Parts: sequence; C-alpha cells; structure tokens
Amino acid sequence: MVRIVFISIFILNLFCGYSQNVTSTGITKEKYEYFLDFFTSRNPQTHKKALKYIDTNWSEDFEILAIESLYFLKSPSASSKLLNILQKKTKKNYRYDFNAWFTYLWNKKQTYHSSYYTFKAILHKAIDPRFDKYFLDREQQSTIRLDEVRWGGVLQDGIPPLRNPKMISPAKASYLNDKDIVFGISINGDTRAYPKRILAWHEMFTDQVGNIPVAGVYCTLCGTVILYKTEKDGVKYQMGTSGFLYRSNKLMYDKKTQSLWNTLWGKPVIGPLVGKNIELDYLSVVTTTWGEWKERHPETTVLSLKTGHQRDYDEGVAYQEYFATDELMFMIPKKDTRLKNKQEILAIRLPSETDQNIAISSKFLKKNNIYKGTINNLNFTVFTDKSGAHRVYFTKNLEFKSYDKGALATTENGDIWKLHENHLENSTTKEKLDRLPTHNAFWFGYQAAFPGVQLIK
Repeated sequence: MVRIVFISIFILNLFCGYSQNVTSTGITKEKYEYFLDFFTSRNPQTHKKALKYIDTNWSEDFEILAIESLYFLKSPSASSKLLNILQKKTKKNYRYDFNAWFTYLWNKKQTYHSSYYTFKAILHKAIDPRFDKYFLDREQQSTIRLDEVRWGGVLQDGIPPLRNPKMISPAKASYLNDKDIVFGISINGDTRAYPKRILAWHEMFTDQVGNIPVAGVYCTLCGTVILYKTEKDGVKYQMGTSGFLYRSNKLMYDKKTQSLWNTLWGKPVIGPLVGKNIELDYLSVVTTTWGEWKERHPETTVLSLKTGHQRDYDEGVAYQEYFATDELMFMIPKKDTRLKNKQEILAIRLPSETDQNIAISSKFLKKNNIYKGTINNLNFTVFTDKSGAHRVYFTKNLEFKSYDKGALATTENGDIWKLHENHLENSTTKEKLDRLPTHNAFWFGYQAAFPGVQLIK
C-alpha cells in the first residue's frame, strides 16, 4: 500500500463547529478533544489553551494522541509546540521520525484509553467518511492493539480491487514476457494467472473461480498473495481494501459490517464480527514465471490489460523503489534478523488443525528442491521447480530421490509421481495425495504476524 493521497485535515468543514458545540453546552471536554482542537479551529488562542491543557495534564495515554495528531498536523507553530511537549514528557528526541515514535510505542505495554477509538474515528473520518465505522464504538470488539493500526495513505478501496476482471487466453496476452512474474491458481479445473505487474496496482481481485467465490489478496508491502474462499458457513463476505495497515500488512474490510480483517490470519480483528470464530479458508497460490506457468497449463487464462483503470502495467514499475531495497515503508514492533526483511519465505500452516507454523526460506528451497518436513504429525514434501515456484503435498511415508524441476518426481522405489496443482498422482496406480495450501511472503511481515513461527533456512 502506497501513500498516493495525503489529505490535509486542518481546515476540513467536517469538523466545523465541533469544539464550539462542546464548550457552549458546558459539558466537560474529553481529553482527546484537546488534540482535535488543532484540527477544528484556526484560532491560535484555542491552540494555546489545548497545548497548556496537554502539558499540564499529561499522562501516558496522551502519547498516541500526540503522535497521530503530529502525523496529520499542518500548522507549523502548533506542530512544533506539541512536538516539544511530546519529547519533553517521553524524554525521546525522534523529531518527525514517525516510524521511530511508533516503534517506541509498540515496544511497551499498551497505554491508550478506550476513548482513543473515538479519537481515531473522528480524526480519520476527515480523510474518508467511511473510516469512522472501522473504529467508533468498537473498543469492545478488537483483538489487536489499535495503536498498531496505521493509515496506509489511501481511501477505502483507493487502491481499486479488480472485481470479476476480464481474463484472456495466452495467445492474446502479447503484453507478457516469459520471465514476467505471475501468481498462478487452479480451482476445480479453472486455471488462471494474475501477473504481478497488474496485481501490484490493485492488491486484490474478487471473482468466481471454479464456481468458488474467492478473493486474491496481495499485500505488496509484505510480499504476500493469499487466495481466500470468501464464503464461510453459508455467509458470503464481500471484501475490500480498508486503507489501513497492521504491522505493515494490509487490513481488509467486509462491506456489510465494515469489520477490519487481518490479511495473513484471514480473521476479523476489529468490528462486530470479532469473537464469532470466523476464519476464511485459503487455497494455494504459486509464484512463478509466465513462461513456466503456460508451459504447464496451456489451457490457462490470464488477466487482460483492460482492467477499467489507467495504470502503467509494465513489468517492475509498481513499487519499484520499495522492492529495490531492504528498507521498510511502515515499521513493525520488532525485526527478526535471522533473515533480511524482504527475503522470501514459504509459509506452511494448518490453522484449522494446529497452531504450528513453519516458514522456509525460498533461497534454502532453491538449493534443496526436494524438502521433506512435518506439520501436525503429517509428513509433507516441498518441490521447487526451475522457476523457483514451490508446491507442497502431504506425502505420507514416501521418500523422493529425484525431481526434474518440472512435473515429475521419483521415489526411492522407482515410482513416478506427477505434480498437479491440487494433488500429487502416482503415474502407475493413479493414487492421489492432497496438496497443502501455501503461499509466499516477505520474512519481516510474516514473522510480525506470527512471532512464534518456526524458521527453516
């Protein structure tokens, strides 16, 4: 998610009269309202009174209010004075380095008051009127720290998801080169490719694939494409891009309840759906090259350039600077330096069966194109093909001695097995073994979402 819009909320009409209404009624102002004074009034005297109150009545729950106010504040005078108070009270001299301020905050116990939900709702409603629903009156409907939820710089669906996008045959996809990266999926014989060069501009697609309603969610910041079934227990969820991040990972929302969902967990984390034991099922996504994918699947379809949007869909254009370095755009509470931030891993987990969670370095797997492991006492084998794509199958007690880095693998007893997108098949007996749903991710984002993950490198 990229900050493609930045709206000054200093003089928005949405706030006009807000402070005056509060004070004229004689009602005692809430603490957070003194911070909103910087946005609701241009009067220097109002700002002066707010600063005096904040300085005199300072408490730890003011920290996040001050940091988020400074993030949006456009008044140089009020901003510098508020910053001085924040630095004096915290004894931290981070100036306007907001990643440093947030990292400081996240590495100590939560200090904000429940009224922070109201403050955050009002503050961000000035950016997008739909944002307040994410937070207002939801202090009892949250499983994550609210101060870790950061605006990513866009409106709701400001990075427009592709809804039922047009697919074309490989013969018509002349815009693609064989080395271009695609995300491949196959459901009930419906096989499709979603080029990275297009999906990076949209970060989500929703569609019916193989008669299954799905959402493919691409968090560009953490390098993750996850394919979710959007129907669970008879309920169909219409997902979109919220505009917010949690630990540098995009948060989805559902249209009906405006609950926020963690992309990597597939669960609602703020809103009325919290606590209802909802967790979306996910399917495998293969990160590979267009040449390798169409060779395996000549019947595949692929995204058309006719998306209904005007973008530069050339290979490598979107997020070029971000992908070129190991630096983060939005910080996480703690970095795990066992791998570089954006080093790619293969994520293996069975959330409906076990909390066990495994991340395997893609670099390791490229050197070991057959890798056998165990999760929840079930044996699996990872096969890594010549494009670097990983496919994982439940393989019981089979031991594979060779793999052609394509579609065929041979066991120690000489049996040949063929790799399909949804199963592994014995070429002689036709026995089939199920595939284990997996996806790739950048190490930093995955570890931040699952701090206890087991790393194999």
